[in-house]
Amino acid sequence: MSPEVAVVGCGMSNFGAYSGDAFPRVESVVDDALRDAGLAAEDVDEAWWASLAFGGGQLGNPAALVNGIEGLQGVAAHRVENACASGGYAVRSALQAIEAGRCEVALVVGFERMNDQPSHRSGYWLGVSGETPWERMAGTTFPGVYGLMASRHAHEHGTTREQLAQVAVKNHRFAADNPNAQFSKEVGLERVMDSPTVADPLRLFDCCGTTDGAAALVLTSAARADQIDAEATTITGAGAASDHLALHERPSLTELSATRTAGEEALREAGRSIEEVDLAEVHDCFTIAEILAIEDLGLAGKGEGGPATAEGRTDRGGACVVNPSGGLKGKGHPLGATGVAQVAEIHDQLLSRAGDRQIADAETGLTHNVGGSGATCAVHVLERGGT
Repeated sequence: MSPEVAVVGCGMSNFGAYSGDAFPRVESVVDDALRDAGLAAEDVDEAWWASLAFGGGQLGNPAALVNGIEGLQGVAAHRVENACASGGYAVRSALQAIEAGRCEVALVVGFERMNDQPSHRSGYWLGVSGETPWERMAGTTFPGVYGLMASRHAHEHGTTREQLAQVAVKNHRFAADNPNAQFSKEVGLERVMDSPTVADPLRLFDCCGTTDGAAALVLTSAARADQIDAEATTITGAGAASDHLALHERPSLTELSATRTAGEEALREAGRSIEEVDLAEVHDCFTIAEILAIEDLGLAGKGEGGPATAEGRTDRGGACVVNPSGGLKGKGHPLGATGVAQVAEIHDQLLSRAGDRQIADAETGLTHNVGGSGATCAVHVLERGGT
């Protein structure tokens, strides 16, 4: 049994499109996370910076930017890049350092600036996180890749356009109660289904936006958590796995094996079943991605993700509420910040401080962060209370 690790502080910026210098927002979320933990910058032993270094800003060695934050000068900092799963893997790296006894107080920062680039350059940077020789260089976009998954899912399991749209409707409804969300307003079913086609069968409202954003976490050892005056949640399980990068090398277009493997590992380490999970933040970069996620995590049977969503099983009052933050679809998807923000959301939910989107009596939560078209995955299980 690995030593338990506590989340004792979090901070998050608003997600959207930034103007001017974005780095003050990073400083702000770090200050918020440290204040939440009741700690100072001088208490931090090591830092992890999650970023794809998307298109602009500090492309090389961005982890050193941590040293520009007051009080963190000289702290060892690592940059973690694992496509859209960078944030989840940064949390995993900090967790492992604490478990190994090499670090007692860890700072995890996720940041991405995506709106400072023209759309053709943004498309290039996003595309190279997928398979390059056969998909990207042939002109296939991420919407195109996920459109293929959605088409195959419909062929194999009868998943409908309306069931896909219900994912967007649900997540926008949650985002309307999230003051940090990029798209903080509800969207009706008809509007989602009538929006322009991006990559059949996916339409505009089936796709997440281009987002700027920052999030930060403070993780500590159990012993340190007991010494400080901060509300804590415990990371009781962690899992990670990889799959073939190219769709044509996978045995199935409708199963993400990395999600299944990482989820099983995290739940096994936590000593929990998926039925005991009260809420989950899953990687819904496209509506089909949420349907695949809930199936591969075991929240719904294979082929049942669409009906489960349409019937409200993943909505408020359902067995497991999925993406109460609004998810990537409603809250936004600033690449490197996403996995960090997922943990921050579950942390706040378990501590009953999520405001109007609070899920009552939540005790166990799960985060699911994937990279590319699902080839990379990190899953964490968090539980209410200190270690």
